Parts: sequence; C-alpha cells; structure tokens
Amino acid sequence: MKGRVLIVAGSDSGGGAGIQADIKTVTMLGGFAATAITALTAQNTLGVHGVHAVPAAFVAQQMRVVLEDIGADAIKTGMLLNAEIIHAIADVLEDYPAMPLILDPVMIAKGGAPLLQSEAMDALRTRLVPRATVLTPNLPEAEHLLGKTISTEDEMVNAAKALQKLGAKAVILKGGHSESQEIVDVLREESGEISTYRTQRIATNNTHGTGCTMASAIATGLAQGMPLPAAAARAHAYVQKAIASAPTIGHGHGPLNHGWILET
Repeated sequence: MKGRVLIVAGSDSGGGAGIQADIKTVTMLGGFAATAITALTAQNTLGVHGVHAVPAAFVAQQMRVVLEDIGADAIKTGMLLNAEIIHAIADVLEDYPAMPLILDPVMIAKGGAPLLQSEAMDALRTRLVPRATVLTPNLPEAEHLLGKTISTEDEMVNAAKALQKLGAKAVILKGGHSESQEIVDVLREESGEISTYRTQRIATNNTHGTGCTMASAIATGLAQGMPLPAAAARAHAYVQKAIASAPTIGHGHGPLNHGWILET
C-alpha cells in the first residue's frame, strides 16, 4: 500500500459517488484512503433526496486529526456544499502549504440536484481554486466557473488555460458531458503542456460517480509519486474500464464497477 490520500467530500448513501466511490478508487489503485466528511446525502440511483451538512468546524477537526497523526501525501476534495465549509478547509490547508490538492469542483449531482450552494461559488474561486495543484472540472462545472459555453476540443484547451488564470497550477477538463461519441479529457500542465486522453463513448446509464472516481484516481497517482500525465492516463483508463464493466444496480444512473481490477 503506497500513497495516503485524505478525501474531503460528501457521503453518498447509494455508494456510487462521493466518499464511497473515493475510498473504493484509492483502495483499488493501491493507496490508503482517509476521510473528512462534509455532508450526508440520502441518495440512490434516482437522485439526491436529502442533504445534511456537517458543521464546518467538525470538517476542519476531521482533517486536522488525520493530518496530525496519519498524515497525507495528497488531499482530494469533492462535494463541499457551502461557503463555511470551504473557508474551514482553506484555513486548514494554510498550515500545509506544500500539500498537493486535487480539487474536484462538485456542483451538480448526476440527477441534477445542486451539491454546491450558489453563494459558495465565490469562496470556491477565491479560497480553493488558487490553492489547487490540479483542478478537475467536468464541462458544466468549467462553464459555471468561467461563465461561458464550452463545446469543442479547442474551446476545452482554451478553457483549461483560462481556469489556470484563476490560480490552479494544472487543469484536467473532463469531456464526458459532451455530445460527441469520442470522449476527450484535456490536461493542461503548469508549464502549458497539453495532453489529451481519448476513448469511445460507452452506451450506458451506469456513469454515476465518474467525476469523483477520476479525481480520486488522479489524487492516488500523485500521492504515489507519479507524474501528473501518467496519473491522469491511469485514471482515465481505470474509469473507462469501470464504466465498461459496471453492474446494473437500481432504476436510474447506476454506479461503476470500482472493483474490476479484482476480476482481471
């Protein structure tokens, strides 16, 4: 077991996304997952039916006790819900300036439910995006952050550059929400180097938790000392195989098969 990842995110009672997907991903890729839970959701494949926020001070306490004892090689954030939680997380991170931060700006659940309050957007932009080692938005999230539509691959490359201007060192823009049959993820490194990761779209409804899974896979790679392009390539391949072998569970957007590695 190599690579300690502290995951700061919400719980998905359906097990497909959030903390549950994060732990599965980090474990399957050989890392150690610790957690600080930001919110509890009553959730299944049909949608989010309820959200209960964890007090911001307790989110910070979860982070601090893990970091002071177990430590971490990277921190990955997911659902943060409100501005108070974001500020509390940012305050903790100020004490760990060299800690890699993989920031997944979770805003909307697969079924359409909001997972980030509108008034928290400014806190996300000003407190966490400038601190991010890697920012991992999907297309709708990038559009919210930039206030513009992103449709083509060239626009994705330009959007990644614009997101870096908000302060993130590197950006991985996930293309799964495009309407193209070829899915393209675009990585723009701190140096400006561009890498793309391509795959054919799989016809399935079982894609719940893909964003959480991708970001946690990248975080695991960085925690294990992998260069960012290699971590992104492994994450991309892991997610695609997890989609391709996904079970059919529930009546809506089903989860991935995070454990496909055990079946090979």
